[in-house]
Amino acid sequence: MTNDGDLNNRFNDAVAFVNGYTEPLPADLLLKLYAYFKIANRNFDNPGSRTPLINAFKANALFQAKNISVSEAMEKYIELVNKEVRKL
Repeated sequence: MTNDGDLNNRFNDAVAFVNGYTEPLPADLLLKLYAYFKIANRNFDNPGSRTPLINAFKANALFQAKNISVSEAMEKYIELVNKEVRKL
């Protein structure tokens, strides 16, 4: 098991990688990343898109991931970035 500081560093590194990524990513991947990011940051505000359909997709992604802890969300975000984004 890694310590919290290491997990935070790996999570922040993965977030920075995604934020700097310039190629388009699949919508389903972006929704998973969105949900894990929101949970990892304890941000439970409603999605803020001006497009109701996008808000619905984001809300659904959050609902699907609602039962995971903050550290699990961080780990899942990191795993997804390493598996699906860094390999692209």
